Amino acid sequence: MKLDSIETFVFGNPPPRHGGRYFIFVRLTTACGITGVGEIYNATFGPELCCAMAEEMFARQFEGCDPHHIEKLWRKSYGAGYTLRPDVTVMGVLSGLEMACWDIIGKAAGKPVYELMGGQVHERLRSYTYLYPPEGDVYPDPETPNVYNDPDIAAEVALQRVDEGFTAVKFDPAGPYTIYDGHQPRMEDLERSEMFVKRIREAVGTRADLLFGTHGQFTVSGAKRMARRLEPYEPLWFEEPTTPENPSDMAEVARFTSVPISTGERLCTKHEFARVLEAGAASILQMDLGRVGGLLEAKKIASMAETRQAQIAPHLYCGPVVAAANIQISACSPNFLILESIGTFEGSYMSCLKSSITWEEGYVIPSSEPGLGVELDDEAIAGSPYTGSKLHLDLAHEPVVQ
Repeated sequence: MKLDSIETFVFGNPPPRHGGRYFIFVRLTTACGITGVGEIYNATFGPELCCAMAEEMFARQFEGCDPHHIEKLWRKSYGAGYTLRPDVTVMGVLSGLEMACWDIIGKAAGKPVYELMGGQVHERLRSYTYLYPPEGDVYPDPETPNVYNDPDIAAEVALQRVDEGFTAVKFDPAGPYTIYDGHQPRMEDLERSEMFVKRIREAVGTRADLLFGTHGQFTVSGAKRMARRLEPYEPLWFEEPTTPENPSDMAEVARFTSVPISTGERLCTKHEFARVLEAGAASILQMDLGRVGGLLEAKKIASMAETRQAQIAPHLYCGPVVAAANIQISACSPNFLILESIGTFEGSYMSCLKSSITWEEGYVIPSSEPGLGVELDDEAIAGSPYTGSKLHLDLAHEPVVQ
């Protein structure tokens, strides 16, 4: 079996745009006609350039090769240009191509990918969702009360989600993320964050776990101040409390607080996760399958985590092909904890696929279809181009005013 061609796609995510402004997909085809799909989670460059990078990497490293040779293809791409080091852009592109190879391998074998990576351990996967605005765009007017800045609205939405079947919800009220992070939280950030946790805990009681999301915006001492506010409400985790470059800093926070620390959405390769585990920086690893290096790399990270009694909770703020890959790796990992979902995997978010993801009463049911279990809808993707100029995600360019 030989890889023959690549197609790239950019899908402009329709309103309410849960999961991001756009998704970047690839489809690889073998000389014998088997296709495989993948997704690139790359927020550093625009989608057109990412597609060109995927086409370049395919031509140099994948074309004419057997898709079963995952290790060799991975090492060729990782070491291209005399590098051999983690790079978020390279790893995003490689993740999408590697994912598509696994989809081909599964289809050729007539089995879902999880059956080829140790076999199914979990027949259903507990999931959580972010608290998104119940109506309108995912990016509401910041000057008006909304689920991101009003604890009472957040508590109301959390209760709706729990009544829907979720047993865990995530929210992120801790203040801005900037290119100058980390910073000390302001008193208003501390007060607002504690009020969010308090109100949501009062609304849902013990029916759901609370996941407190931050994105590396604090100094060590600032994260400790925030952790002290969170502890009385027993959240399941405090996410990425300090910047991801220094696991030793995050480990200091982990030693300080009783709240479990999670991290990983901005890390790539087993090497960066190994430093997290060695430092004792986090006990919950949130690898993103569209960035970390692909399925096999994620499986290696999950296995490393097992040796440290750490668990995995794959991250998702991108499209449904990464969601499908997350499901595959979660289903075959004994130390799986919980899966991030975009709501209940319905509506416009799923419109780029011909297939569906099954969510039932707070759990995702892994597909028994061969490969990743999803197929792109070319017509729907062509009908929803991305016409904006913004990247998938952005940091504020102004420092926090204390």
